[in-house]
Amino acid sequence: MSRPNDLVQGTLNLLILKLVALEPLNGWSISLRLKQLSSDVLQVSDGSLYPALHKLEQEGWIQSEWHQSDNNRRAKFYSLTHLGQRQLQRETDHWHRLSTAINHVVRLQEG
Repeated sequence: MSRPNDLVQGTLNLLILKLVALEPLNGWSISLRLKQLSSDVLQVSDGSLYPALHKLEQEGWIQSEWHQSDNNRRAKFYSLTHLGQRQLQRETDHWHRLSTAINHVVRLQEG
């Protein structure tokens, strides 16, 4: 299983931004959704997720509001801001360049 420290630096931010761009989510739902969408390959600990959410909120890329969760508890729901939309595009473009470069190296034929 991949852990956040197995991911390329900044990838967690990209994944969070993408998930909250789709719909407002609370921290637990972000973690669960990431695990589900990656077929249990990507899992993020609370110790990595919540500091990342805090940093993204400080940067102005996400905003939070308190709402009732599905289990009737108060939870902070995160959504993407306009600044966050621009940052998501930048990080997505960077990810595509990086993953393409890595794929070129990985696919080299051994001789």
